Amino acid sequence: MPRKIVERITARGHENIRATHGNTLEITKEGHLTPRGDCIVAVSADRGFPEFSDNFKNALRNKRAILRMTIECSGVNDEIIAYGHPELRFKSPEEMVIRKSSFICDRTLAIRANKAAIDLNRNLIEKLRRGNPVNIKLEVIYSNDF
Repeated sequence: MPRKIVERITARGHENIRATHGNTLEITKEGHLTPRGDCIVAVSADRGFPEFSDNFKNALRNKRAILRMTIECSGVNDEIIAYGHPELRFKSPEEMVIRKSSFICDRTLAIRANKAAIDLNRNLIEKLRRGNPVNIKLEVIYSNDF
């Protein structure tokens, strides 16, 4: 029977959010962002890998786990679907990256995503550029039967 484990992040937008990267999107605990950070969609995150529960991380390490990420800012939201993998390490203390590819490193939260930063709702990106608060819901859907 499928189960869900949820983690929530509070962050904020930033005037330099461009969200033009075609393969990844990133959330960071860092508060500063230069225009070069074209995959970053939220800064000053209050939580990251070190604060996530072991249950959440272990569930996402299931090779058939699905991650549903919802990003909401000023009443506008978008949803990203990505997948877990047994080799996910969750070691970066600051950065969490969702990738369209299957590449895994210490910063990878999930892989094979249906969207990257460039694919996000542009109304959402405009709200993020104003520095507004951002609510992020990370929901792992998995089953012990996988």
